[in-house]
Amino acid sequence: MHNSKVNENILLGIWTITFVATAGSLFYSEVMGYIPCELCWYQRILMYPLVIIYGVAIWKKNMNLALPGLILSGIGMFVSTYHYFVQKLPALEETGGACGLVPCNLEYVNYFGFITIPFQAGIAFIIIFVLHLVLLKQNRR
Repeated sequence: MHNSKVNENILLGIWTITFVATAGSLFYSEVMGYIPCELCWYQRILMYPLVIIYGVAIWKKNMNLALPGLILSGIGMFVSTYHYFVQKLPALEETGGACGLVPCNLEYVNYFGFITIPFQAGIAFIIIFVLHLVLLKQNRR
């Protein structure tokens, strides 16, 4: 397969993940009525621009335009991980109670006892970050 086609497919995969993550967060807030906490807002601030960044990179067929996505997804991984720890680790749980109007340790969803909203966001950020690294490695060839 031609290198540029592989790059386009990886970019499309990343864009799809960013779109689904953005739509999912809007579903939770606008349809389900879950009010985002402060850390959720930070994750949204890091995720929402990725839809545009990777969309433009696909449209222009220029993966260099997507470089800010690597930075935003890297920061997002850490914010999501910290938020998840605030929800799940007793040592940090108290700090999440004073997070703002909505406590950051509040778990609107908890599928299978461990899949919360920050967990979902964290997985999306990790996949985006790793795929972008694969994209960079692919481009070096």
